[in-house]
Amino acid sequence: MNQNNTEQIIENLHPSEIASYLRKVNKEDEDTFFQILHNIDDDDLGEVLLELPEGLRDKAYNSLSPEQISHAIEELETDDATDIIQDLEELDEQKADDILNSLDQEDRDDINWLKKYDEDEAGAYMQIELFKANIHQTVQEAVDSLKKLKLEGELENIHQLFIVDDDESLVASIPLEDLIIYDFSTSFEEIIKQNSELFKPIYVQGDSSIEEVVKLFGDYDLSVLAVVGYKKRLLGRITSDDIIDVVEHNATEQIYQLAGVNDESEQEESFIEVGKTRASWLLINLGTAILASFVIGFFDDVLKQYIALAVLMPIVASMGGNAGTQTLTVMVRQLALGDIDDQNSRHAIKKEIFISILNGILFAIILGVIASFWFSNITLGIVIGFAMIITLFCAGLFGSVIPLILRKLDIDPAIGSTVILTTVTDVMGFFSFLGLAKIFLIS
Repeated sequence: MNQNNTEQIIENLHPSEIASYLRKVNKEDEDTFFQILHNIDDDDLGEVLLELPEGLRDKAYNSLSPEQISHAIEELETDDATDIIQDLEELDEQKADDILNSLDQEDRDDINWLKKYDEDEAGAYMQIELFKANIHQTVQEAVDSLKKLKLEGELENIHQLFIVDDDESLVASIPLEDLIIYDFSTSFEEIIKQNSELFKPIYVQGDSSIEEVVKLFGDYDLSVLAVVGYKKRLLGRITSDDIIDVVEHNATEQIYQLAGVNDESEQEESFIEVGKTRASWLLINLGTAILASFVIGFFDDVLKQYIALAVLMPIVASMGGNAGTQTLTVMVRQLALGDIDDQNSRHAIKKEIFISILNGILFAIILGVIASFWFSNITLGIVIGFAMIITLFCAGLFGSVIPLILRKLDIDPAIGSTVILTTVTDVMGFFSFLGLAKIFLIS
């Protein structure tokens, strides 16, 4: 692929589309990947780097010169620029320092300030660039300021005007669509006096948790959120595009963890590395499967005398596992969304247990009738029916309790829940079915 063709391909693409194209190219020809990477315009390079998966991003950082990365960072907003510097620090601390020191003093100070926030704090997702005005200014003065900032390329994605007092404390937040309906000679002080509740600002502290930020965006349908510090001093803003990324990352992480898969390792290109991570969880599953097999082995005399039990046994375990997974998935997701807390956790447990018992009774009747006719044995139908009720009850109970216990222990409820629950439902399913069979069929 020659250079002219490469430039034509990426010329009209959005940075996310360029990143997607690079992922495809890298699988086919690594040399072409680097060729395209080095031909990306500085205006887009920073955003393209942030869109690449971690493995390719590290490869790109190693290939690009400090000057190229520095120019790319200068085109980014402060939150994105900080992300790249922090990525580089993990990869090559010296290169990160050289790039940071090559930036303007103001940019360097902003990045160093944002780096102080932990990754789970609101400040880590904050950008300093925002549209603000003093309470004593007029609408016209604010509009003139916005025009100047836009022409200079200092601001993007402006939705709100933040009003501050003489101490830079946040006073109000006015959507642009409301701003233009006022007389341009009117001061913001007059506007706020007339509509103090209408323009009451929604904000978070810089050290607030990102979960709180996500909840505010969802509850109030926000496009932007102010971040404040001591005495409500306006520090910056968080935009919806960053929150969408957070929500997507958290959802992906939960899905992977419920399946015993690491989301970061899945982005690796090496089959061996991905296989190693998955194998560690499969090894744990193997241990739990052996435990369930011990339970079956305990009743080997029962199985030898009644072969029908071996035929029906997988049905009980499968139903228990699926019912438990349903409960577990609902609980983990509701915990992540903040719908379940210490006050309503008991209600959530009772609800899941009640649903499980109802389903247990329903499928106990269905499977009991099928087993009775299949093997011409009503007692066998009754045994598997009661085993089904017990198993689904355990699935509902432990599927709802396990995530809550893990959260109490400050462990992510998505991690390990599936392995624990599968063990419980398998063991209880086999034990109840074979135990009841030994009492009513063999004795």
